[in-house]
Amino acid sequence: MAAPLAPGGFEFAIDRGGTFTDVFARCPGGRVRVLKLLSEDPAYRDAPTEGIRRVLQEELGVPLPRDQPLDASGIRWIRMGTTVATNALLQRRGERAALAVTRGFRHLLHIGTQARPQLFDLEVAMPEVLYEEVIEVDERLIPEQPDCHLCPRRWPGHEQQVGALAQSLGFAQVSLSSAVAGMARAVPRGLTACADAYLSPGVRRYLRGFCQGFRHGLRGVQVLFMRSDGGLTPMDTFGGARAILSGPAAGVVGYARTTFDPQDGTPVIGFDMGGTSTDVSRYAGEFEHVFEATTAGVAIQSPQLHISTVAAGGGSRLFFRSGLYVVGPESAGAHPGPACYRKGGPLTVTDANLVLGRLLPEFFPRIFGPGEDQPLCRDTAAAALSVEEVALGFIRVANEAMCRPIRALTEARGHEAARHVLACFGGAGGQHACAIARTLGMARVFIHRHSGLLSALGLALADAVQEEQEPCALPYGPGAFPRLEERLRELERRCRDGLRAQGFEPEQIRTEPFLHLRYEGTDCALMVSARGHPAHPGSCAAGDFLAAFTARYRQEFGFTMPGRAVLVDDLRVRGTGSTEPVPETPLGPRGHPPRPETGGYRDTPVFLLGELGSDHVLSPGVPPGCVATVTRFGDINIAVGAGPAAARDTRLEPVRLSVFSHRFMSIAEQMGRALQRSAVSTNIKERLDFSCALFGPDGGLVSNAPHIPVHLGAMQEAVQFQIRNLGPELREGDVILSNHPRAGGSHLPDLTVITPVFWPGQPRPVFFVASRGHHADVGGCSPGSMPPHSQSLAQEGATFVSFKLVTNGEFQEQAVTEALLAPGAVPGCSGTRNLRDNLADLRAQVAANQKGIGLVRELIEQHGLEVVQAYMGHVQANAELAVRDTLRAVAARWGTSLAAEDTMDDGTPIRLRVVPPPSPQGSAVFDFGGTGPEVLGNCNTPRAITLSALIYCLRCLVGHDIPLNQGCLAPVQVRIPPGSILDPSPEAAVVGGNVLTSQRVVDVVLRAFGACAASQGCMNNVTFGSARGGYYETVAGGAGAGPGWAGRSGVHTHMTNTRITDPEILELRYPVVLRRFELRAGSGGAGRHRGGDGVIRELQFREPTQLSVLSERRATRPYGMAGGLPGAPGLNLLLRRDGRLINLGGKSSVSVEPGDIFRLLTPGGGGFGPPEDGGDPQGPPEPPDPQDLWRGSAFEFRQAQEAL
Repeated sequence: MAAPLAPGGFEFAIDRGGTFTDVFARCPGGRVRVLKLLSEDPAYRDAPTEGIRRVLQEELGVPLPRDQPLDASGIRWIRMGTTVATNALLQRRGERAALAVTRGFRHLLHIGTQARPQLFDLEVAMPEVLYEEVIEVDERLIPEQPDCHLCPRRWPGHEQQVGALAQSLGFAQVSLSSAVAGMARAVPRGLTACADAYLSPGVRRYLRGFCQGFRHGLRGVQVLFMRSDGGLTPMDTFGGARAILSGPAAGVVGYARTTFDPQDGTPVIGFDMGGTSTDVSRYAGEFEHVFEATTAGVAIQSPQLHISTVAAGGGSRLFFRSGLYVVGPESAGAHPGPACYRKGGPLTVTDANLVLGRLLPEFFPRIFGPGEDQPLCRDTAAAALSVEEVALGFIRVANEAMCRPIRALTEARGHEAARHVLACFGGAGGQHACAIARTLGMARVFIHRHSGLLSALGLALADAVQEEQEPCALPYGPGAFPRLEERLRELERRCRDGLRAQGFEPEQIRTEPFLHLRYEGTDCALMVSARGHPAHPGSCAAGDFLAAFTARYRQEFGFTMPGRAVLVDDLRVRGTGSTEPVPETPLGPRGHPPRPETGGYRDTPVFLLGELGSDHVLSPGVPPGCVATVTRFGDINIAVGAGPAAARDTRLEPVRLSVFSHRFMSIAEQMGRALQRSAVSTNIKERLDFSCALFGPDGGLVSNAPHIPVHLGAMQEAVQFQIRNLGPELREGDVILSNHPRAGGSHLPDLTVITPVFWPGQPRPVFFVASRGHHADVGGCSPGSMPPHSQSLAQEGATFVSFKLVTNGEFQEQAVTEALLAPGAVPGCSGTRNLRDNLADLRAQVAANQKGIGLVRELIEQHGLEVVQAYMGHVQANAELAVRDTLRAVAARWGTSLAAEDTMDDGTPIRLRVVPPPSPQGSAVFDFGGTGPEVLGNCNTPRAITLSALIYCLRCLVGHDIPLNQGCLAPVQVRIPPGSILDPSPEAAVVGGNVLTSQRVVDVVLRAFGACAASQGCMNNVTFGSARGGYYETVAGGAGAGPGWAGRSGVHTHMTNTRITDPEILELRYPVVLRRFELRAGSGGAGRHRGGDGVIRELQFREPTQLSVLSERRATRPYGMAGGLPGAPGLNLLLRRDGRLINLGGKSSVSVEPGDIFRLLTPGGGGFGPPEDGGDPQGPPEPPDPQDLWRGSAFEFRQAQEAL
C-alpha cells in the first residue's frame, strides 16, 4: 500500500448502488476507464465482477466468458462500496439469529423507543426485530451507587461469558454489544449487536462469492471495502453494522477531496441523487460523524458519516393525488426501473427528465430492454406523461422536496444554506442541481467531470481507517487529565499497530483523539476533537477539548451552560493511513468555441464534456441566468444567477400548489429546528416536545409539521382566540403568551407563543406564526405540573390568557416571572420550580417565531403577498377536498348516520353521532350531544383538544399525506355541548383531559367509522420526584387490530407518541432500577386479527420518592370490533418491601421507600373479527416501506418530532 502506483496493473474502484454499479478503473499506463451498469440484471450474477470483466475484456482484447473465473494476476487493487448489508437489512434477508438478554427484558428491542414511525398509520406497520429466539439470562449488576446498567458497556464480564459459551456450542457468528457498540443506551446498542450478527454472515458470503469470480480467489490482490465512517478496511474485517452506509460514504469522500478548497474554506453540500434515493451531506474541512442513526427501522450505534438519505431519486414514482403533484417515496427500483427502461416500469422522475430533453437517449448507455442492448425509450415516457408541462411540474415538485433535507442539515445546526457550494453528483443530480441551488440561495454549483460515478472515484481517493473507542465516566477537569491521557495513548497505539499491520509506514499514519462530551444533566453529547484548540497548562495534553466543546455547542445550539460540569462519556481515536492520490490530467485550451451537439426545447445546446477545454464558457448550455465554466481539470463550475421572476398569478395551478405546500411546511419545520437549537430544557431540546405552525390572517392553520397530534387543532384555536380577544391591540413588535384552556390551550405546561406577521401597507397582520412547547414545570400542587388529583385549574400551575410576552420588541421578563411564580399564592401550591429554564425556553420560542417571520417575508418578497395568500387558501382547499372525498366514501359505505359511545373509568359517557348527508358535497356533522357533564377531577378536555383529536382521525381515515391545516375541518361541523367533559367551564382542571380523555375521543370517532378496534386508550402517565430531581414518562400499550392487520404490541398510539427514556439513561440519572420491561402476553383482545399486547414495566426505588400515576382504562376495556374481543384493562400495583401488594387505582399519588416496586401493566388493544375465524395467518414478509430509505439527521429530526 505504501509503494508508488505501478504502471503495469489495473486498479478498480467500484460503487455498487441500489440502481447502478459504477466502475472507475485505472489501466496500465495510467489511462482511466469508467463504466456504468445495472446493479441487478438477470444477465449476470454480480455487477462489480461484470464491470471488471468488461474493462479487462476491452483493454486486453480477448473474450472473457461470464461463466469463467477472471484472471486477477494483472490487478493491483480493488476498492469497493456495496449495498449488500443495506439491502439485506431493508429486505430482511439476513442470517437467522438469537438474542441473549437480561431476564425481564426479552421484548426490550421489540418495544424499542415505543414510538411508531408513521404518525397517522392505524396499522402501526413497523419492521420486525432481527432475531427469532430470545434467551433470558439470570444476571444483573447493581452497584451500590445509583449508576446501574442493563448491559455491560462498562462491565463486559457477563456478556463475554455468554459469548464464549455460544462459541463453544458452535455458533460461527457471536456479536457482543460491548464490543460492537460500546456507547451508552441499551436499546440502540442491542439493536446494533443484532444487526451485526444478522448481517455479517451474509456479507462474508458475498465476499466469498465475489472472490470466487476470480482465479485463486483474488490471492495477492489488495481488496479494500468502504465502511460507513468513510474509511477503507481490509476485506477480512469488513462486515456487519459498519457496512450499512458503505456506498454513500464513498460519495462523501469523493466530493470532499475534489470540491472543497482549503484555501477559501467555503463549506460544501454534497448532493448525490441516484436512481433510488438522494444522499445529502456537508463537508467543511473535516468529516462529520454521527454515532447513532436509524436505517430500515433499526437504530445503528456505530461511527457513520453524517448523511441524510431521502427516498427521492431518479426512480421515484410520480402520482397525481387529490389535486397535488406527488413525487415518491415509492421507487421503481433497478428492475423493472422507470418506464423508459423498456421493462414495463412505472412513471418516474427519470421519465420526466427524458420527456423534457434533459436526458438524451443517444448519450445514455444502451443497457435497457430484455436484451440489455437498447437505448432509453422516450416514446414510452411521453405517452404516459402526455405533455411536457406536466413533466416539468413533477420536476419542480421533486426539487422542492429535495431542498428540505438540505435545510435540515444546515439550518438545524446553525449553518446558512446559502453560504455553501453545492457539489452535485450521482446519475440523476445534474438535471436538478441549478434549480435546487437557486431555491436555496446558493451562488455556485460544482460538477466533477466524473460526477456520474463520484462515489467510485471517492473509493480511489479514500484513506484506510482504524478506529478504537472505549467508554468513560469521568468529569472533564484537571483531576481526570492523567487518566484521559493514559487511555488516549493506549487507543492511539492500537490504531497505529492496526495500520502498520496493513502495510502502512509510520510517516503515512495520522491519528486524532476525540472525547464524547456533554453537559451534566443533559443527553446531548458531542464527539469533539481538539483540532484548532492547542493544549495549554490548564488543559489535557492532547488539546483543549473543553474550548472545542464549548465552541461547537454554541455553533450548533446558540448558547452554552457556564458553570455546568462537563462529563466524558467515551474516548475515541481515529487513525488514518494515507494512500497516494489519483493524479489528475489538466486540460489545455481548445482555441475555438465549444461545439453544441444537439438542440433542445429551449434551443439549449448540449456539449460533449470530452470536447471541452479550460477556456470554454457555457452560458447557453445551462439554465437561464446561470453561467458555466470549465476548470483546468475538466470539471464544471456553474455560477447560479437569480433566474426568471416568479409569476404573480393567483389562479390555482397544480404544480405551484404542490410547491407552495412544500414551502409552507418547510417554514414550520425550520421554526422547529430553530426552537430545538436555542432551547435549554430537556423537554424541548432533547425530547422535542413542541410544535410550530403557520397561520393565515384569520388564524386558520396553514401548515403544522406533524409533531404532536394533540396540538393539531388546538394551536389554531389559540391563535383565533387572540385575534378575537386583542383585535386592533395586536401591533408589530408584540408577542403573545397563552396557555389557558379557554384560549385554545391544551394543558398548562404547554405554553404557546404567538407572533403576528405584518407587511408594509397592511394595517392588520397578514400571517401569524406560533410555537407551543411543553415546559417541565409551571407551578401548581405537584412537581411537573401533572397532578393526578387536581380539581381546579388553579392547582395545575400558572395561567396566561393574552399575556404580552414582548411589547414593542422588549421581552417582559419581570412581568412573566411574577406570573410564573403566582401559583405559590394558592394554598398547597408552588410557583414554577424551574424559572431559569422557563425563561430560556420562552426566549427560544420567541426566536423560533422570528425565524418563521423571516421565512414568510422571504416568500412574500419572492412571489408577492397576493399570490402567497391566494395559495394559502388553495392549500387549505386541497386538504378540504381530500377530507370531502373521504366523507363521501364513508357515506357510500355506511349510509347517512354513524354513532358510537364509550365511557371513562368513572362512567362518564362520550357520545358521538356522525351525520354525512347524502348530498355530493362530502360534508358531515360531528355531534357529541349526550356526552357526560364536566367532572370534579382533571379529565375535562378543552374544546381545542377535541378538535385536535378529530383532525387526527380524519387524517388517518384519508390514508395518504395531505396538508394538515384548517381545510381538514372545513367540511365538518362540530357540536359539543357546553359544560360537558369536552367543553368544561373555564376554571375546570384539565391536565388529564389532554393526556387521557383525548385518547377516548379518538376511540369514539374511529369506532363510529368502523376503522379499527380500540387501542390502549391511555398514555399511562408516571411521575416521581426525590431530592435528585423529578422524572415523567408515558408508557406504551397495545394497538387495536383492524380489518387487515393485527394490533402492534408495546407501542404508543393515537394522540401521543412519546419516546421512552432508555433503561441505561434512566438508571444513570434517577434513583431507580428498571427491573422489568416486556410485553404483557395475552392482554390483546382475541379475534381474527388479535389486538396488540400491553407492556409490564417495573421500577424499583432506591430513595424515598413521591410517585404519581395518572391513567385510564383501568375499569373499562378497549373495545373489539366486528366480533373481536376487547383488550385487557390496565393495572397499577405497588409492591411494598415488606411484601404487601397494593392496587393504586387509575389515579393516585403515594410516598414510596427504598426497595418498593411499582408494577405497571398497560392495557392491550381490541381484536378485530370473530376469534373462531382462525386468527392471523402467517403470510410472506411485507416488502420494505419506502420510508425505510430515510436515514440520517433529517430523518432523525423528523422521527423525533413525530415521536411525541
